[in-house]
Amino acid sequence: MSLPTLLLRPLDAHDFAPYGEVLELAQGPAHGINEGTSVRRDLPSHLELTRHGGAPALATFDAQAQPAEGPWKMLERHLWGSQTFVPLQAGRWVVLVARGHTAPDPGTFAAFAVGPRQGVTLHAGTWHHPLIAVDPGLFLVVERMGPAVDCEVAQLDPPVRLGAPARGLPW
Repeated sequence: MSLPTLLLRPLDAHDFAPYGEVLELAQGPAHGINEGTSVRRDLPSHLELTRHGGAPALATFDAQAQPAEGPWKMLERHLWGSQTFVPLQAGRWVVLVARGHTAPDPGTFAAFAVGPRQGVTLHAGTWHHPLIAVDPGLFLVVERMGPAVDCEVAQLDPPVRLGAPARGLPW
């Protein structure tokens, strides 16, 4: 069965909820701290990082630019932990996700165009493509690290291609 081209859609908290949480980096309640020299905005996110002996880990990913359309040939998932991506010095990027118990379910595939002031936390168990940066950039990643590797990979046959709608992307 051939998969149709998935249309990229703007990242929206409601549409993304089955896969994870949207982090709006410049929005939300703010309050001054440090004698007024900084503004703090808490990013609500449910992090799952300690299952099966895991611990929180911080990393940076220096992502190379890739064409948004793909083709994308695989998805991965982490059953024991969430994974958060926050752009530090980045522009446009894409999150390709799916749900499924033992393999990605093609009926749940979704592709989101993400702006430079947005991040995401993927729920544990969400199938996703590794970071797809349309523009090169640096990302902060918060994830679970533990004594056992928590990464399952599924090959996509046929590969998935992405297409952009005429309007509405945050780019």
